[in-house]
Amino acid sequence: MARRVLFSLGHKWLQSTSLVRLSTTHVLPAYSYSLLIRPSSHSLIGNAGVKVVTVRKFEGSDDSKNKNPAEANRPVSTSATATQASSGGGETTPTASMIESVVGKVGDFNDGEMKEVEIGDKKALLVKESGQFYAVSNKCTHYGAPLTKGAYCKGVVRCPWHGACFNVKTGDIEDFPGLDSLQKFEVEVRGEDVVVRADPASLENNKRVKAMVRKAADNKKTVVLVGGGPSTLVCAETLRQEGFTGRVVLVSQENCLPYDRIKLSKAMSIKPEEIALRKADFYENNGIELMLGQQVESVSTSDKKLNLGSGESLGYDTLVLGTGGQPRRLPIPGIELGNVYMLRTPADANAIAENAVGKNVVIVGSSFIGMEVASSLAEKAQSVSVVDLVRVPFQLTLGEKLGTFMQKLHESKGVKFHFETSVKEFRGEDGKVTEAVLANGETLPADVCVMGVGVVPATQFLQDSGVDLTSRGFVTVNKKMQTNVSDVYAAGDIVEFPLFTAGDQQANVQHWQMAHMHGRIAGLNIAGKPTDVHSVPYFWTVQYGKSIRYTGYGPGYDDVVLHGDVDEGKFLAYYTKADQVVAVASLGWDPVVSQAAQLLNQGGSISKAEITSEPSSWVSRLCQ
Repeated sequence: MARRVLFSLGHKWLQSTSLVRLSTTHVLPAYSYSLLIRPSSHSLIGNAGVKVVTVRKFEGSDDSKNKNPAEANRPVSTSATATQASSGGGETTPTASMIESVVGKVGDFNDGEMKEVEIGDKKALLVKESGQFYAVSNKCTHYGAPLTKGAYCKGVVRCPWHGACFNVKTGDIEDFPGLDSLQKFEVEVRGEDVVVRADPASLENNKRVKAMVRKAADNKKTVVLVGGGPSTLVCAETLRQEGFTGRVVLVSQENCLPYDRIKLSKAMSIKPEEIALRKADFYENNGIELMLGQQVESVSTSDKKLNLGSGESLGYDTLVLGTGGQPRRLPIPGIELGNVYMLRTPADANAIAENAVGKNVVIVGSSFIGMEVASSLAEKAQSVSVVDLVRVPFQLTLGEKLGTFMQKLHESKGVKFHFETSVKEFRGEDGKVTEAVLANGETLPADVCVMGVGVVPATQFLQDSGVDLTSRGFVTVNKKMQTNVSDVYAAGDIVEFPLFTAGDQQANVQHWQMAHMHGRIAGLNIAGKPTDVHSVPYFWTVQYGKSIRYTGYGPGYDDVVLHGDVDEGKFLAYYTKADQVVAVASLGWDPVVSQAAQLLNQGGSISKAEITSEPSSWVSRLCQ
């Protein structure tokens, strides 16, 4: 039976009697233990120079004897070694035991190399960088991708699936998607042995929530965040992580907790509580107030207040706008009929999934939302028909060759396409749609119709607010996510911001990953830590179990250089403008998209000449 290991990096000496030597995988036996901490010639890598040289047994069960009274009420940081984040986030609990393993010899590891190592029956990611060793969780905190399959360079590992980045020295998340950091484990070199020590609970749970402060009564400042997506949630978390102790209020027009919206088109029967980004107790524990089901009707920036649909007003000192997009509604006769849907909420997704079973479905639009919905419904509906003005799916984003591949993939599942035409009219009976009349004269049976023709920024409430909007309704921000109005920030799908990979031209990037980063940057700047946005766009789509990954900024590309076999579903595509690669997409070619994102993020570039014959020679420059 194992007992708790007691230690404090703030104490030089702890209780001691007999010496316990740890060498191979070892769980401490049935005693309370303390660590003797002092300078030594032994190296405890990556732990700020603290040297652990012995573990000594302490007879007795009164843990209070090992505590410094001055530290008794100090908040425990989730960044501390050998701690585990609680379910509410932001707090930690001591673990029941420690476990360690000799994972190899010093000479087994090369600089700049990642390896998956075993600690007991669990695994961790071990990295050697500039002669020092670091160990963190081996799986991405977003969807659990194996990080050893990702891109690594100079202390940062990037997820192979969706591009999240983690600092291997701290475990902290540095680019997104996802909210949580990695667990960090102790590494010690004993002679020629590399030893990793970890808390079993941290090995079991790869996610770590950064430490957060709580609201303080003497801080009267209020930050209001409008919108229930990742930009506002990450901003709220960043404020608490960076020491903001004022009031934080998140206002959302939806009645459910902020959720993983991108799953709605991929798993349409899913319930909002199943995809909540954080559970309710997280917000309570970290002093983040939620005002759900509240529509913001207007903003008075001169008075610093919001006018809500309920008739109430809400004052702010700093305002963050992150309302995202709303589905574009085409002026088609009959669009008001029942069972004609715009996909935006879990209720929309659930209704589509329920009503499509065994029925005829018409999808208007063949880009990401439309095609993911088609993939979700192909086996459930009687028929799925896709209508669009283009020649192939994803034509504008992925190009005709990859679009043709995706079309064939869908056709193999029974989906039918009607290209270079549009829906002229919806007809129905008893208030519900029954058919879609196309501009080319065809009539399609339609029990359910899904409009997947893009979104427009949800910024109508900002009219007359003084916040600058473009002609298309986007909010213009600078590199710090600041609008033209003092103390008003904006983030996510509603903004145009200076994109560094596009020469700092104002760009609108409607990616899940970028919304996270916008929220992080806004939060840092509000917290008094000036930071410019610096992130490479990254997105993905999953259809019939196949995932296409994409990084960069492709609008205006003039050529596509392809490698691999598109027909076989294994390819690498470079989108070029003049002599430079501006974006990269792949299927079955990991981790090249993440490697490209990492190179671009470091300010590197890829020329068209170097990828014309050889697909990935540029990878050798990644860590130069």
